[in-house]
Amino acid sequence: MVEITVAELEAAEKIFGERLDLAKRYVEHLATSGTERGLIGPREIPRLWSRHVLNCAVIESAIAMDSHVADVGSGAGLPGLCLAIARPDLELTLIEPLERRVIWLQEVVDDLGLDNVTIMRTRAELAVGMVDADVVTARAVSALTNLAGLTIPLLNGHGEVVAIKGRSAAEEIEKATKVIRKLGGVATSVVVCGQELLEEPTTVVRIIVNKPGKTA
Repeated sequence: MVEITVAELEAAEKIFGERLDLAKRYVEHLATSGTERGLIGPREIPRLWSRHVLNCAVIESAIAMDSHVADVGSGAGLPGLCLAIARPDLELTLIEPLERRVIWLQEVVDDLGLDNVTIMRTRAELAVGMVDADVVTARAVSALTNLAGLTIPLLNGHGEVVAIKGRSAAEEIEKATKVIRKLGGVATSVVVCGQELLEEPTTVVRIIVNKPGKTA
């Protein structure tokens, strides 16, 4: 079983509530089959809670109730599965092109009984028109200049992108401003999530999209 510190457990209890056991089972999947199949590096096992699961789960505070969330490049389910566990009110579509990752994600979803998750094996740019999301999430996919083009079109003209980024978030926004505006982004900001829960809070780039000529 993956060890969890007192501070991590307290944060996990606040985020996942009565679904904490599901989160623990997900972490065990990451530490075992996830590592064996190359979705998570073995050196990450001691920090699965702090660096990965909690780091992703805290962005739920930036997502409105009952939203349809598309998670681009889901990989090991970070942040998609974290959100599905923490927020059963959300409808999650996990978009992942690699078959071995899709197979693993489906196994985990089935084992945890997550009925609010759909998995699509495709590239984000090919999912446009197949997904009508309110929110698009991403973590460690690409720089914002490229990520904007992979995420914003999935919103069908209206909604938000919530992308987990690091200390370079503001710099990435500056470089991607023209691309974001061209795609319909009307406001971009850096938001810090989990300050009251995590030793190292999560930094996200939030893009509000309202493309002229589109109706919600």
